[in-house]
Amino acid sequence: MSVKYSEDTIKTLEWQEHIRQRPGMYIGKLGNGETPDDGIYVLLKEVMDNSLDEYMMGFGKEIKVEVTDEFVKVRDYGRGIPLGKVKDVASKMNTGAKYDSTVFKKSVGLNGVGIKAVNALSTKFKITAFREGEKKVVEFEKGILTNEHPVEQSDEKNGTETIFIPDESLFLNYKFRYVYIEQMIKNYVFLNAGLKIKFNKQTFFSKDGLIDFLNDKISTDIHYPIVHLKADDIEIAFTHGVQYGEEYYSFVNGQYTIQGGSHLQAFKEAYVKVIRDFYKKEFHVSDIRSSIIAAVSIKVEEPVFESQTKTRLGSKEMSPNGVSVRNFIMDFLGKYLDDYLHKHEDTANNIYRIIQDSEKERKAISSIKKIAKQRSKKVSLHNKKLRDCDIHYNTISKNNEESTLFITEGDSASGSITKSRDVNTQAVFSLRGKPLNTFGLTKKVIYENEEFNLLQAALNIEEGIENLRYNKVVIATDADVDGMHIRLLLITFFLNFFPDLIKQGHLHVLQTPLFRVRNKQKTIYCYSEHEKDVAIAELGKTHEITRFKGLGEISPGEFKYFIGDNIRLEPVILNKEDSVNKMLDFYMGKNTPQRQDFIIENLRVEEEY
Repeated sequence: MSVKYSEDTIKTLEWQEHIRQRPGMYIGKLGNGETPDDGIYVLLKEVMDNSLDEYMMGFGKEIKVEVTDEFVKVRDYGRGIPLGKVKDVASKMNTGAKYDSTVFKKSVGLNGVGIKAVNALSTKFKITAFREGEKKVVEFEKGILTNEHPVEQSDEKNGTETIFIPDESLFLNYKFRYVYIEQMIKNYVFLNAGLKIKFNKQTFFSKDGLIDFLNDKISTDIHYPIVHLKADDIEIAFTHGVQYGEEYYSFVNGQYTIQGGSHLQAFKEAYVKVIRDFYKKEFHVSDIRSSIIAAVSIKVEEPVFESQTKTRLGSKEMSPNGVSVRNFIMDFLGKYLDDYLHKHEDTANNIYRIIQDSEKERKAISSIKKIAKQRSKKVSLHNKKLRDCDIHYNTISKNNEESTLFITEGDSASGSITKSRDVNTQAVFSLRGKPLNTFGLTKKVIYENEEFNLLQAALNIEEGIENLRYNKVVIATDADVDGMHIRLLLITFFLNFFPDLIKQGHLHVLQTPLFRVRNKQKTIYCYSEHEKDVAIAELGKTHEITRFKGLGEISPGEFKYFIGDNIRLEPVILNKEDSVNKMLDFYMGKNTPQRQDFIIENLRVEEEY
């Protein structure tokens, strides 16, 4: 059958139609708010980035953010959009003042697209500019102009107010999780000391910048006070914790570059060089950086990001025809960190001891690692343990934003997920029974334990999570006591050896239905007793109830529904108040009597409730 190809097949889309048909080009994925990189948070960030750019240029020290189930509102007190251009700024592609680098020298949004994407992907979008005693209001629906109000007098302070409602036909069943918004706002104030952001009824403010940021992030004990280095266009803070691995947070012009980029790579390289030069020893790179917790922030003129969502910096230079990012950071650390270590002997001695301890452990497990690698070659990882997805099969590549690894228990559950998954993007790793409780154990156990050694190989995280092969790592266990125990053992493993996998939002728990309630006309899947009761009330007397005891009891045909567009994932979130050491010691340690008392006491509370 031939397909007709003529002038009629060539389509020109309006700007809002293009954004709505290809939202991934502008905001990454859509999602429903369950993960921090879902589109509804990107919409909020795009609006806030404009307000932040005003602050960075010296206008407006306060931003007000209101988020409810009905709408999102952002009000800044910057200069306000010139009134004659309010409509164009919100609806004409490649329109904005940020193309003039004298007006926005080191801003986040440089392409004039962000606010238009918010407009196009919202059922209601209203933007108001306040400027010199006047205001201009323009309203849209799904990017289409519905009302352009005439300029009016106003006694409001200069600035811009944006109100929008995400389109639920695109962001299906979306719900804002305030914990993600709070973290976004914290990043803004930590990276811009002196900025005040009011979010609903809370006020966020930072005096000490990246010191406050790391104090908010660190959930382990640290070996020495945070080192804080700052100069024009650069700020760095770091310390060493008691965790395994390396933990980094990087920013460009106040934008959190979760995937790093040229600036983070330069910091890692520069840090290793300064340490080697200071101690005059060629330490191994992994020993120098082991257990480091660092935040790096730089300001770049006309930054180049590798995607519209600005998660990875691609710029090689600080400004057009300027010094390279690498040389800039190299020179900064070469002077400031070297000076700091000479002036702070206690910190220098601590770092030296940490490197030596890492070196001893690395050498102690080197022979075990060789044996483990030989063993893993004999065990066919892809055929027996890992059923990989097509984008990764027989490759070791960096994680793809769409890729997911399900960690399952037992042959039946693995079989159901394997048969119903999307083979292009979803992989399955099969556990054999309950994994080991790794609390209190050293990294040596990873290589001695076949299960964890193969899981680490499947994820490609032996050298850290930079080359993590899957954007989402999903624990998929039964909704019973044994399934919960396996879930906790896996979370303990990741917390103990790869905490940054959790802190960077990669680890999730698959939510599967407990009940199926159906009649001849309709089937409803229920994830709780309450949902079951609602379903029974809806379907009436003639209904059938099925209780799913395990994942293996759900047929592949049904399972496809739960791991496709309707997937429910519960992110594993580590809060600041959660001390990893204390938490694991209490829940996974050997204090059985205290834990037993805790369980009994909480059961009493539950019964009373």
